Amino acid sequence: MITELALERVEFTCGHCWHQWSMDYDVQHYRDDDGRDWEYFSRDGVAVNSPYTPQGAPPCPECGRRWVGRVVARRPIPTPPGPVGTPRQPIADAAGHRPERHGAPPLGAQAHVQPAQLGAPDADGERVKVEADAGEGV
Repeated sequence: MITELALERVEFTCGHCWHQWSMDYDVQHYRDDDGRDWEYFSRDGVAVNSPYTPQGAPPCPECGRRWVGRVVARRPIPTPPGPVGTPRQPIADAAGHRPERHGAPPLGAQAHVQPAQLGAPDADGERVKVEADAGEGV
């Protein structure tokens, strides 16, 4: 049984080159028949390991090293049927119901504005802000 759905924005900072980037993950919490809770992650419709583990962290786009991410934003998605009084609409014709959604382009896991980049520390130990390229992450 699905117990929770959410969209999580995970930020990564490479400890080698200090590049920062973020990705969105779909997260599903599931309770099996034995009462054990499981967590599933996917990105762009593809199942992936947890970004909070070394084996699930994506490689740095600059140097290829892997660094575990941290959640910076989260949006829970209500699971059906939702609280009493939740608006709902019956679907009489599944094939004809909002057919444009089937051809809509996918919303990619990196299809959002990326955070400002911080470079390597300067002589005083302060990290220097690096300007991001226009359209980065889109």
